[in-house]
Amino acid sequence: MDGASNRQHAPSVSSGDVRPGIQGRTVEIVNPDNSAVVLLYYDLADLAPPIDRWVEDDGRVKFAQPIDKAATRAAVRAELESAAAAVRGIGFIRLSMNANLSDYDPAYGEFTVRAFAPSSVVSFDAFGQKVSLKFGNGRTAQIWRVPPAQAQAIRDKVGYFHNVSLDALLRIASVQPGPAGGTLITEVIEYEMREAQRGLTIGRVQVEQQ
Repeated sequence: MDGASNRQHAPSVSSGDVRPGIQGRTVEIVNPDNSAVVLLYYDLADLAPPIDRWVEDDGRVKFAQPIDKAATRAAVRAELESAAAAVRGIGFIRLSMNANLSDYDPAYGEFTVRAFAPSSVVSFDAFGQKVSLKFGNGRTAQIWRVPPAQAQAIRDKVGYFHNVSLDALLRIASVQPGPAGGTLITEVIEYEMREAQRGLTIGRVQVEQQ
């Protein structure tokens, strides 16, 4: 399974101002790998993951020596079943990504965090499945209003290349099944932006919830 080392479960979201995620879920996962998101999709959509097929498709099983194949198959199955159980209860995703920050627009007094545009899609591919993550409140979340007096200081931090990263807390709001994967619709709750090279904090934004 890919990238298992970057997956961890944070404590349940505890802020009284944060509504639970889909199905009342409160557990948060931090920067999940592709396989975790695909398994999470199956869990949220109430679909049984085709573990038998995934076991047989696993390279370790395919290329195991005949004498080792049964043991390898059992080990891979146990790994997949454990990973599937681990995603239960997850309703929040904390995700790091490039902010794709625009320049300041003085006419509107705002920057645009284009990573959250309604058309933006974050893709997770594993087990021959593709799960898309979209931002249901992206139209609101992408707008970062800044007074003109503060805008220049932010532009100075950002620099010419606008290389800004962000860490966002996302609530999973709904799931849309598809033929070879599906879509998780999330709502951006909050995010923090940093200049990627020097790590300077650019801003912290709480997104107004509907």
